[in-house]
Amino acid sequence: MTTHVLETAEAEIVYDVRGPLPTAGRPPLFMIGQPMTANGFDTLASLLPDRTVVTYDPRGLGRSIRKDGRADNTPTVQAEDVHAVIEALGAGAVEMFASSGGAVTALALVTAYPDDVTTLVAHEPPLIPVLPDASAAERARAGFRDAYEAKGASAGMAAFIAMTSWRGEFTDDYFAQPTPDPADFGMPSEDDGSRDNPLLSDRSWAVSSYRPDVDALTASQTRIVIAVGEESLDTFTGRAAVATAELLGQHAAVFPSHHGGFLGGEFGYAGQPEAFARTLRDVLDA
Repeated sequence: MTTHVLETAEAEIVYDVRGPLPTAGRPPLFMIGQPMTANGFDTLASLLPDRTVVTYDPRGLGRSIRKDGRADNTPTVQAEDVHAVIEALGAGAVEMFASSGGAVTALALVTAYPDDVTTLVAHEPPLIPVLPDASAAERARAGFRDAYEAKGASAGMAAFIAMTSWRGEFTDDYFAQPTPDPADFGMPSEDDGSRDNPLLSDRSWAVSSYRPDVDALTASQTRIVIAVGEESLDTFTGRAAVATAELLGQHAAVFPSHHGGFLGGEFGYAGQPEAFARTLRDVLDA
């Protein structure tokens, strides 16, 4: 693996290349997440040893330094960074696996630069506007942000877990639940005073509020596959994936496991990475 730093006017984007460039035959496979950084793809990349895999840290996250004086995370801005990395690779169009907020960035990328990606597998983009209960989902999102602002990271994460694990639409029953206790999830109750978490704050609301440009996406030559984990089908991100696929006139491809189904032991929430890698390979080869 080689690590590179791409200097732009607004950021220093760090990206990693596993394997040779240029590639013979298949294009590079670019894996992107948000707010997850490149290290979240270590297990999945290791299970595709025949592919040249590119990963990166979004601006302001992990090793990538932003110089624009901002703290928010915006899909269209991140799409520009991914486009710049693709150009720097010098290997032409890439195949892409994009997870969570990275899947939203990938949809923005294909909208702006349809020639950058041959096949996009967008796994569970957390898009609120595509949901029938979008207003309630916005309220649920504000709930975990408010818990974070009031009591810190553990309280915010407990509320986030409650929101993202809720089955079905966000009904009155959801909002009538008692406030989640961090101890129930094995988390400490102490507040370290920080309020800059990109997941729990409102810094990434532009990601979950992104509205896909259906006309541009369907007109693109990029083959777009919206993917959903078999365990997440009726959760927030699973429902968003299914709804996004329907907007694009397709059925979501069902992958093994959950929202982090490709993870090994990176963050203590392992999925089924071997089975996930096999399904990803099958989808890319289809």
